[in-house]
Amino acid sequence: MNACLRYRLGCVAIFLAVCATAVHAQDLSKRPLRLLVPSPPGGPSDFAGRLIAQGLGEALGRNVVVDARQSVNGILSMETAARAAPDGSTLSIGNIGTHIMNTGLYRKLPYDPVRDFAPVSQLVSAGTALAASVKFGPNTFLEFVAVAKKEPGRFNIGVAGANGQVATEVLKFAAGIKLNSIPYKGSSPTEFAVLSSEVEVALLSIPVVAPQLRAGRLKVYGVTTAGRSPMLPEVPTLQEQGVEGYVFGNWHALFAPAGTPAAYVRTLNKIVVGILHKPEIRERVARRGSEIIAGTPEELAAVLKRDIPRYRKIMAQAGIQPQ
Repeated sequence: MNACLRYRLGCVAIFLAVCATAVHAQDLSKRPLRLLVPSPPGGPSDFAGRLIAQGLGEALGRNVVVDARQSVNGILSMETAARAAPDGSTLSIGNIGTHIMNTGLYRKLPYDPVRDFAPVSQLVSAGTALAASVKFGPNTFLEFVAVAKKEPGRFNIGVAGANGQVATEVLKFAAGIKLNSIPYKGSSPTEFAVLSSEVEVALLSIPVVAPQLRAGRLKVYGVTTAGRSPMLPEVPTLQEQGVEGYVFGNWHALFAPAGTPAAYVRTLNKIVVGILHKPEIRERVARRGSEIIAGTPEELAAVLKRDIPRYRKIMAQAGIQPQ
C-alpha cells in the first residue's frame, strides 16, 4: 500500500469517526436525561431533584425525567447510577446517607461513593427533628427518655434511610435508651408511621415535621441541628436538653457517573448553581426550611473525603456494626 492510498484511507477513517460522534451526540441530545432519586416521591431527595429538574432541562434543551426509586438506604438507585454510561444521559441525587453513612453500614456496597461518581454540586441541606405521635404519652424529650429507660425495648422508633439509621443509633447510645428500630423506605412512609402511631417516635426532616406540628398532628421533642431552627424556633435542640455533641443534618447533591467528561461536569455545575441562585428557587427552599449549599465539584469531593472516615468513627463509637 503506497503512502497516497494510506493517506486517503486515513482521511476516510477520520471522516467516519467524526460523523459517528456527531450522530451519537445528536441522538443523545434528543434522549431524555434520567435523574435518579434514592427515595419515594415527596421525600427530601425527591424535593432536591425536582428543584433543579426543570431548569436543568431548559438549559440543556432536553427533557429531564425524575426517576424516584424506593429501596433500603437508597442502594438500588445508587447502584443503577454508578453503572450508568458516563455519556450525560443519567445523573443522580445522592445524600449524606447514600454517600457517607452507607460506607459504615455495609461491608460491601454494590457501588463506591467516591470511585463510581463524579461530584457536580451540593444542592440543599436540612436538619432533622425527633417527632412523636400525639397519642404517645411523654410531652418533652426528658419525659420520653425517662419512660424509655423505665421500659427498655418497649417503644418503637421509625428509621428513614441510612442517615436516619445512624442518627437513631447514636441517639439511643448517647441518651442511654433502648428502642426498637423499625426501618422504612424513605421519609414519607416513616412520617406516616408516626402519624398513624405505628411507631412512637422518629427522626424526620424539619420541613416535614413543621407543618404537622402546627396542625397538631405531631409532637416534637427536639431538633438535631447545632442551633435552633428558624422554622421551629420554639423547639430546643437535643444538645440543649443534655445530649452533648449530638448534631445531625442531611444534605443532597448532584452526581454524574464516574468518567463523565470534566467539561460536561463543569457545564452541569454552572447550570445548577445558576438555578439555585434564582430568587424563586431560593424562596421555595426557604419556605421548606432548608438551606442552599451549592458549590464546586471540588468542594463536594472534599466533603466525601472528610466525612466518610469521620462518620465511620462515630458509628464505631456507638457500637454500630456493618452488615
